[in-house]
Amino acid sequence: MPIVFAPELRDWSTRVLVAAGVAAEHAALVADSLVAASLRGVDSHAIHLLPSYLEQIEVGDVDASQTGGIVSESAATMVYDGRNGLGQVVANICAGHAIRLASEYGIGIVSARESNHFGAAAYWAMKMAASGQMGLVFCNASPIVAPWQGREGRFGTNPICMAVPWREGLANEPWLLDMATTTVAANKIFKSHVNKESSIPAGWAMDKDGVPTTDTEAAYAGLLMPLGGYKGSGLAMMVEILCGALSGGAMSTELGGLRTRGKRFRTSQLYMAIDVRRMQPEFSERIDWLIGHVKSAKPAVGYDEVLVANEPELRTRRKRLAEGIPIPDGTWEALVKGAAKVGVGEPQQ
Repeated sequence: MPIVFAPELRDWSTRVLVAAGVAAEHAALVADSLVAASLRGVDSHAIHLLPSYLEQIEVGDVDASQTGGIVSESAATMVYDGRNGLGQVVANICAGHAIRLASEYGIGIVSARESNHFGAAAYWAMKMAASGQMGLVFCNASPIVAPWQGREGRFGTNPICMAVPWREGLANEPWLLDMATTTVAANKIFKSHVNKESSIPAGWAMDKDGVPTTDTEAAYAGLLMPLGGYKGSGLAMMVEILCGALSGGAMSTELGGLRTRGKRFRTSQLYMAIDVRRMQPEFSERIDWLIGHVKSAKPAVGYDEVLVANEPELRTRRKRLAEGIPIPDGTWEALVKGAAKVGVGEPQQ
């Protein structure tokens, strides 16, 4: 399995995107978001997405020259039209507006429509948290999830993400939750497919007839399973309302997909920044106490410690910064092939 260190992978990805026609500044942003996910071990939303992005640009399903524009702004709220631009570019602009609005009003809510895949939601929630504000991000997605008791796709994985600001001097963000409203992210199944893994864990997906399956190919051609049955289905619809309905954007089967050619993705997102210190000046200290108190619980049988959201990712990040990022063979092959089409060689291992 090839191993590439983060700086090389980031620089290489930037060069590939520039060669594909993306502006240098935007290429660097997209590359950084993908490598950041790779470092955190969130491989479903990491570098393996680059070939799909390149295909979208090549066939014109994404307009890499677009940055979108403001539709309306009223007090602490904004609607933004991404105009089919790169998801990361639209997300960066919208998160920036949310931060600006929260600085002025205490809260900033930006609803975006006509956007594209923006990588891991955590990247944008952390951008808001790094500014000293609580960041929340929601996104609707391709309709590859059946509603509870259904067998046709109506929802996406529709992620929910929240990051809290951390105290000055603290090296890493203390708590961050980034989760799909399905049992797993869709890209975990796509990653298994690309790397020719024959099976996936039980509970991840169902086949095209709505029957639970552990066969990778049947899952790839089928549907994802909602998290916790009807609860996950309800959360997915909540996200659909917050994103698609609120922005005036596409909803449910109106969306395309990252791997759908000849149709725009049309995803919608919601970015919310909250100036927590206006409400609670000691917010960060209270978060520190809460994390410590939760972790002080006695571990269950078979476990050495209690973990809170974000701890595994931070540990993986430290490890991969020091030892490099492992890239599965199937992903490596797709990356090299995609880069070769725009005249760029493989990254240095």
